[in-house]
Amino acid sequence: MKNITLIEDNINNLTGLWKTVGTPFLSYHKNEAFEYCKIENSGWPNKLWFHKNISKKHLPDIIKTMQTNSGLVLPYWDIYPTKTYEVLDAYGFEIKTEQVAMALKLDQKFTLQNNLSFKRVSNEQDSKIWSDLYPRAFGYLISKEILIHNHNDVHFYLVSLENKPIGTFMLFQTQNNIGIHGVGVIPEMRRKGFAEEIIKFALNLSIDLNADYALLQASAMGKDIYTRLGFEDLFVIENYVLKG
Repeated sequence: MKNITLIEDNINNLTGLWKTVGTPFLSYHKNEAFEYCKIENSGWPNKLWFHKNISKKHLPDIIKTMQTNSGLVLPYWDIYPTKTYEVLDAYGFEIKTEQVAMALKLDQKFTLQNNLSFKRVSNEQDSKIWSDLYPRAFGYLISKEILIHNHNDVHFYLVSLENKPIGTFMLFQTQNNIGIHGVGVIPEMRRKGFAEEIIKFALNLSIDLNADYALLQASAMGKDIYTRLGFEDLFVIENYVLKG
């Protein structure tokens, strides 16, 4: 098993972000078995999660909650010895996407090409630009209201090339760690090295914020970049939905 502390830190940063952004909307809920966040008119975070392994006895309540709150996704942390995925399969769940949780010790800054400019979002106008850009990179919406209500706790950044917005990312700090989330570049600007430049900037910024580790959850499309920059694989996240 990989570093247990980093595994816990990665999960806590990710779920802490979901909890933080959902709280201003009264959209974060918790019971003895699980937590969930569903924000109306937004495609994110809209997750239901556990901090322990999923138990079969909780599945009826999970299913009811997910049916009542359409669009919820159940991330399963693949860190347990039991084959819980077999139970989820049997109860009508299917994998929507997979990610790899990763970590990097922050001990040196990266050299930037300085082709891009970066602006932290702090007003409604920039929140709208960011929110309009994000779906072009990811295919789902993060509403501008989420940015407006959370820009003090979450660092939302607009990335531009020659004054034209082309990308996004977020930083969320928990203790001495920084989570890097939502790194996206619009399709027509991909394969030009911009995603790697964004990540290097985010890592340098994380060092300026006195973080010891950078944490993230990589898609298949982005994983090679993170590996090249020195990130270590921690575990796989399987994101489940109820079958239609």
